[in-house]
Amino acid sequence: MSTPTEMPTAAPSVPSDVSVAPWHGRSRWGIGVATGPITRYDIAPLRLGWYLDWRVQPAPARPDGILYAQMVRVSGGVLRPSAEEIAAIAQANPGSLWLIGNEPDVKWQDNVLPDTYSRLYHDAYTAIKTADPTAQVAIGGVSQPTPLRMRYLDMVLASYHARFGVQMPVDVWNVHNFILQELRGSWGVDIPPGIPDNQGMLYEVNDSGNMEIFRRQIYDFRRWMADRGFGDAPLIVSEYGILMPPEYGFHPERVADFMTATFDFFLTAADTGLGYSADGYRLVQMWCWYSLDDPADHYPTGNLFDPLTGERTFLGEAWIQYVR
Repeated sequence: MSTPTEMPTAAPSVPSDVSVAPWHGRSRWGIGVATGPITRYDIAPLRLGWYLDWRVQPAPARPDGILYAQMVRVSGGVLRPSAEEIAAIAQANPGSLWLIGNEPDVKWQDNVLPDTYSRLYHDAYTAIKTADPTAQVAIGGVSQPTPLRMRYLDMVLASYHARFGVQMPVDVWNVHNFILQELRGSWGVDIPPGIPDNQGMLYEVNDSGNMEIFRRQIYDFRRWMADRGFGDAPLIVSEYGILMPPEYGFHPERVADFMTATFDFFLTAADTGLGYSADGYRLVQMWCWYSLDDPADHYPTGNLFDPLTGERTFLGEAWIQYVR
């Protein structure tokens, strides 16, 4: 395992009003809604700025004025919803943030070859921008910014350029920041489609909450962006957290410590050579914790609310104490 990158020293100030443009104050803080609806829960104390639920909604709920990120899915090699439906929804929701795909690099998520993804991204981007030039379009988040996943993205960029003759247009860069094993046929996130390797990063279960790896992966992805001409662009982390259950050693107190450490990192990590200049050179502009309310038989370790009772969890209380 390589040596973690050094931490920055700059810590830009943070406004607190959700009504200002993205990348500021409350607007940074996001949550994934696994069960929902979001209106079922008393989210006001969380001071959330945005949320997603892995789908496209013509009229999304926006409790407390929070933003909603539309997500187009690309599994099966087709846009879901269709380009025509996407255009109509974009026109009805001007200025929205659109994420094109969810983990296209993972075989049990959207699972598409790089060439297929580049084509679908072009179709979605064109439909959205034609209907709403003010929309912000983000690439789909790969599961973690490891060398293997960044090779997948290199293949996407090369395919787009070969097919359309221009650099792939990305308004907002997007990545997930899990820490999972990359081994064909094993637990974790396996190997991206189109890549012949049988292994990548052989993270262990206990690495899932490793803040040194977490920080390093964000720095590595920012360097990857800069090397490809996307250095001065916004970056969001649209999904991250700890998926391991308590019986693997991830009790609520440990998960809360990890969660609040990520908040410290996101709020303070800035680098004049790698960060986004319009945001005080911060590395990450918005982030989205997983999750608000995952079912008990899935990935409930990071839940802020119990989806059965609707009550806040220990982690939800830790979130509230932090944002206060």
